[in-house]
Amino acid sequence: MTTPPSFPMSVSLGEARTMLGELLPPRQTRMTPLLGAYGLTLASDLQATVNHPSATESALDGVACREADTLSVPVRLELIGESRAGATFAGVVGPGQAVRIYTGAPLPAGADAICPVEQLEDVPGGVRLRRPASVADVRREGDDFRTGETVLYAGQRLTPARVALAAALGHAEVPTLAPLRVAVLSTGDELIEPGRPLVAGQVYNSNAYGLVGLLREAGCEAIMLPPVSDDLAALEAAVASARADVLLTSGGVSMGKYDFMRDLLIEHGEVRFWKVRMRPGGPAMLGGWKGLPVFGLPGNPVSSLVVFQVIVRPALTGRPLTPVRLRAGSAFRGLADKTAFWRVTVRGGEAFAYAQQGSGVLRSLSDAPALVMIPEGGLAAVGDEVDVLLLE
Repeated sequence: MTTPPSFPMSVSLGEARTMLGELLPPRQTRMTPLLGAYGLTLASDLQATVNHPSATESALDGVACREADTLSVPVRLELIGESRAGATFAGVVGPGQAVRIYTGAPLPAGADAICPVEQLEDVPGGVRLRRPASVADVRREGDDFRTGETVLYAGQRLTPARVALAAALGHAEVPTLAPLRVAVLSTGDELIEPGRPLVAGQVYNSNAYGLVGLLREAGCEAIMLPPVSDDLAALEAAVASARADVLLTSGGVSMGKYDFMRDLLIEHGEVRFWKVRMRPGGPAMLGGWKGLPVFGLPGNPVSSLVVFQVIVRPALTGRPLTPVRLRAGSAFRGLADKTAFWRVTVRGGEAFAYAQQGSGVLRSLSDAPALVMIPEGGLAAVGDEVDVLLLE
């Protein structure tokens, strides 16, 4: 570039996420059966249609009785029946009486406590308790949630636990945001697909496989395009052929002579920003091509995947980064004008720096799947609390 750029240079992480989010197309809402909802994003709040538990019930196998009858043990109680799921005891438990009960069975009228089966001894006509019955082993109706209560919230990712919860709330289908279609395009003459013979100077196209996996984890529909060579015309044709809501590119956005993705967006497309104040991953670029949002990731594998984790994923999902606070097991230096991300291992509640921090050391993200974030101008000594992003 021989003239000053008309777009922002070296934006902050927050600015990068916001600007990417502003380019994303509106998300459509659709009703999705539970078995198809895993990994999607909930579009609106969900309320309970029932109480859970639906009745006051036993938390374990044992006998249901009156707590007051068992304060002095051992004590013998008369057995007058049983209660199990689907066949509730219809009578009333009176003084000195008990009903055999099973986990999840409704508590009979008159009973207010449970004694576990491990503390029982069968005797003729009854049962002897070796310890007092406890009200703590009774699950009260609606203890988990009550009819009409909001339990799941818009914007939450539907994990298996949340899909199970939606089922327990009484919903056979849930409102979800339609997944974004995101195309992944790797650039560079040196790229070949895994499985082919590799010669000196070539590298396998690993970035695309990592990005596709991260996109699927983020609830997106990922489309992996064939890699394209360092040729402006070939790159333009590949970008123009992308049929997606968003295009992620890998490589070609730094300062080199053959960084054609940078040139394509600056000279023929549009650029919203170039470079982010972070390390690794500083050369990232956001722009567009004839209405298609394009986010250019660096080609170094660690840089590419880290930029996705801290900028792209939060923008795509609408969920902010959620670091945990841990103690530094190593000293971490910051940078005067950049947020620094250090790959770390976590042991015993402490974060330890991985030995090799180069942006080309891809195995580091496998061996050390967490990032310590040191803000601009920051510094952390051993024992200080630091923000840690857990990537697994």
